[in-house]
Amino acid sequence: MARPRRSKPHRMSKTHDRRAHDLPRNADVIPVEIDDPLALEPGDKIVALRSVRSDPLGRLHAHKQLDDAQYRAGRAFQNDWERAERGPQAIDPSREHVDGARGREPVTEGQRQAVLRLNGAERELGADGAAITHDVLVHGLTMEQVGHKRGLASQRWNDYFARRFKECLDRLAVVYGFSTDRIARKCDGAVRSGRRGES
Repeated sequence: MARPRRSKPHRMSKTHDRRAHDLPRNADVIPVEIDDPLALEPGDKIVALRSVRSDPLGRLHAHKQLDDAQYRAGRAFQNDWERAERGPQAIDPSREHVDGARGREPVTEGQRQAVLRLNGAERELGADGAAITHDVLVHGLTMEQVGHKRGLASQRWNDYFARRFKECLDRLAVVYGFSTDRIARKCDGAVRSGRRGES
């Protein structure tokens, strides 16, 4: 006589656990909440792991060293840079001509607007601020690498570049409309309190 099979309990948590458990040794990831691509109901969220190994802006935000306005301004700058960079490329006369190669792409209105916003942002940041912002947001350099690039390798310079980069993100947050001008308000408040002390 055959033995009756016992039914095993059904574990839903194991069935739908799609998280990666084996990460590379040098992985630098943070948990983020995103829309569930396999959701049955709209608006369902899941927690995913995002790599911040080559993303200094994401790493600073994940470690609570940047606020949301600074983070969003940095992402807007990166988005504008990518959009402007996708524009028409110069023709390289040294390359061999290939039949069926695509011709020049016209500049779209979105690309033109991105270039205008970038020009305005660089005017606001100044030459030094624009260079630091470009190094971190476009090239993905850390503060140590920014200092080494300029021949300034010490913790004091790293702290200076980190502070200066945060100031640049504050300016970008104002330029892109993610915050009001906090710096101007602080300065106005200091001037007003100084005037009160004089009277």
